[in-house]
Amino acid sequence: MALRQPPVDHSTKTTDFGGWEMPVEFDSIRQEHSAVREAVGKFDVSHMGEVTVTGPDATELMQRLVTNDVTAVDPGEAQYAAITDDGGVILDDTVLYNRPDEDGYLFIPNAGHDEQMSDRWERHREEWDLEATVTNRTDEYAMFAIQGPESPALLGDETSVDLSALSPFDVASGTVAGREAYVARTGYTGETGFEVVCAWEDAQAVWDSIDCQPCGLGARDTLRLEQGFLLSGEDFHPEENPRTPYEAGIGFTVALDTDFVGRDTLDSATIDEQLTGVVLDERGVPRAGYEVTTPDGDQIGTVTSGTMSPSLGEAIALAYLPADYDDESVRVVIRGEPKKAHTRTPPFLS
Repeated sequence: MALRQPPVDHSTKTTDFGGWEMPVEFDSIRQEHSAVREAVGKFDVSHMGEVTVTGPDATELMQRLVTNDVTAVDPGEAQYAAITDDGGVILDDTVLYNRPDEDGYLFIPNAGHDEQMSDRWERHREEWDLEATVTNRTDEYAMFAIQGPESPALLGDETSVDLSALSPFDVASGTVAGREAYVARTGYTGETGFEVVCAWEDAQAVWDSIDCQPCGLGARDTLRLEQGFLLSGEDFHPEENPRTPYEAGIGFTVALDTDFVGRDTLDSATIDEQLTGVVLDERGVPRAGYEVTTPDGDQIGTVTSGTMSPSLGEAIALAYLPADYDDESVRVVIRGEPKKAHTRTPPFLS
């Protein structure tokens, strides 16, 4: 598959990410990370999927295919949810928007999952004989994230939306740089921030109007890891690392009083392993696939993702450990050498 480029690419270092050619860094990961934590940065996240679901049975279709309670989301609100199979295993996680000025929903699958999820929605719509229109709009929409404590002031100068009226997980329609867009108070960094969805042909104008530090995948990863946010394909994978929302630490997205695919399994699920934060006490950086052991050397888990935290100056990681493991001390095996570490409940930033 040929790599698809986002509408803007100012980076000198790119990588294949979900079928897209994505910037890893524009200047440096540390500089971009600090901009978001201390001021404001912008991310081109057009690699994320965009799927709309409209029609008389749109709410029922959404309700039965995500784990959260979609009926609790009013127009102009967003919600985080998991998408599970019959066995309660996470296929993807998503943010869904009940669009403020149009019929139905826009939901955001992870990079490269848009076709899989739109097909899944269409297949179940037919199976359940529901009246809903499912449209994969990934090639029609661009998406940008403007994140950091100064984001309200910066974006506020370029949008018709009253950002002060938006609470977390609110979404409004308006303009950015004079172009029609949705503006949501959502993000993947743990900072105050917004995500903007606009037409693909307006992407360059919208991006250029936001005058701040551009950020790539590298800073996006360090920022989300400091918050303990999941990364699809690393912290869960339906085949390589199958996990339930409870194991992955997002049990708060599961509304057992709704009838979604995987609900019955999750209702009686036991939690043998739990995604846990790990902090190194010695020099080294934990990476995906590294073993986690007891102080005595017995393997108890594997790192799913890890990095050197720019904010903390500590090496941090996520790993699935036994739910009944009650010793804070662990070891992370780096190049054959067990490094002292301890567990910490995310987010890593207090």
